[in-house]
Amino acid sequence: MRQTTNLLKALTDETRLRILALLGHGELCVCDLIAVLELPQSTVSRHLALLKNAGWVTDRRQGLWMYYHLADTGMPVRMTLQQTLLAHLAGLATPKKDLERLGLYLKEKSQNACG
Repeated sequence: MRQTTNLLKALTDETRLRILALLGHGELCVCDLIAVLELPQSTVSRHLALLKNAGWVTDRRQGLWMYYHLADTGMPVRMTLQQTLLAHLAGLATPKKDLERLGLYLKEKSQNACG
């Protein structure tokens, strides 16, 4: 029961929902999330740690960078919630704007060969 409670508690913050919506489109580096969300590194990292501890995301290290993606295993309830949540978030204005900013940011990032 505690695992389900933690899973649901993680969804009670707008920033964490925005992060999940962005990660629904693929793996991202912390620096990508910082740029798109326009938030300090400490804030983004704190939210990512909470999402990771709740079972929503997993990470991997590549050199100095940490990359995050949606967890692809775990509790069946998380998988069901994830599908419903991502479909719902896709229709909201803020996640749509975040996704547009992500596209522009990644295009610029690839041209500058950053990271």
